Amino acid sequence: MLIGIPVESHPHDPRVALVPAQIRRLRKNGLEVLVEHGAGERAGFPDAEYEVAGARLVVDRGSVFSEADAIAVLRRPDPDQGDLARLRAGQVLIGLLDPLGKPAEVPRLAESGVTAFALELLPRISRAQSMDALTSMATVSGYKAVLLGAQALDKMFPLMMTAAGTVAPAHVLVIGVGVAGLQAIATAHRLGAVVRAYDLRPAVREQVESLGAKFVDLDLEAESAETEGGYARVMDDAFYREQRARLAEVVAQSDLVVTTAAVPGKPAPLLIEAGAVEKMRHGSVIVDLAAETGGNCERTEAGGMIDVHGVKVIGPIDLAATVPHHASQMYAANIAAFLGNLTEEGALRLDLEDEVIRETLLTHEGQVVHPRLREMLGS
Repeated sequence: MLIGIPVESHPHDPRVALVPAQIRRLRKNGLEVLVEHGAGERAGFPDAEYEVAGARLVVDRGSVFSEADAIAVLRRPDPDQGDLARLRAGQVLIGLLDPLGKPAEVPRLAESGVTAFALELLPRISRAQSMDALTSMATVSGYKAVLLGAQALDKMFPLMMTAAGTVAPAHVLVIGVGVAGLQAIATAHRLGAVVRAYDLRPAVREQVESLGAKFVDLDLEAESAETEGGYARVMDDAFYREQRARLAEVVAQSDLVVTTAAVPGKPAPLLIEAGAVEKMRHGSVIVDLAAETGGNCERTEAGGMIDVHGVKVIGPIDLAATVPHHASQMYAANIAAFLGNLTEEGALRLDLEDEVIRETLLTHEGQVVHPRLREMLGS
């Protein structure tokens, strides 16, 4: 089985789906790798390293798609770049295909006849942890969000005793204690800030405290706030209104707020209203990691930074792509683990009794086959 690795079709994404270190692992499993010239260059993985690892390089992008039995990407193929048309019936496609965010585009993928696996649909089971690309990218995003906030903030993070007097530490609030939130907490704590965190799921309190932060208790937590898969559940409007009112006081006391709250396939819950932003100290910062799905902050603009009465509101998109070397390294390990489960002795093993394979299979033989997506599409 020949695995194709093209240059990412999105021009502002420098990551690559497979790095040289993982090619050796795949070759041991009977797989061969075909890499488009320059695919890893912007992430710090030159062509020479791929060749040493045993990959074959080609200059022509079309050759990657026409020769490979499977294509591994970070993002769904961009039809404007012609990649959707390059896919062929029976070919395997693996990547973060955003089926829950853009379900209307999934039928176009099915029409190509490709057997597509969306890593966002990976079941939350222990056996799948090594394949969990969402967790990998969220780890990078949580780390970088704090650095982005620290750079924009008018304060230093740590407590400092200096000849000029004592410098008080910055106060950081992290809203949403998933993978990105936990990494944001850990990073802010390592930098010396006083860190607090809030999540509507009571089970995360112990995790927050284990990282040296204080858990914010709004007396709103409910056992029903968490799905079986470990994600936050969508709550009703009355709950969110009360949550926003109580959070406003905590937000006003914070120098940096990092928001990470998201519900898969749904708009991000609104947690910080415009009025709460205006009550923050001049020079404070909000970094909204949910910007791409509407934002947790009412004033967030996806992909931009705005000034609200002296408060900077930053809405980064795909922050993991700004750390391309390690993001690619982590993602490649996920891809290699997924391929290891999907193949046997170098050949495709489409075993639908396997929960990992069954739950990530999005399209097959010209049809959208995933039950959740079929329901979303009304088919």
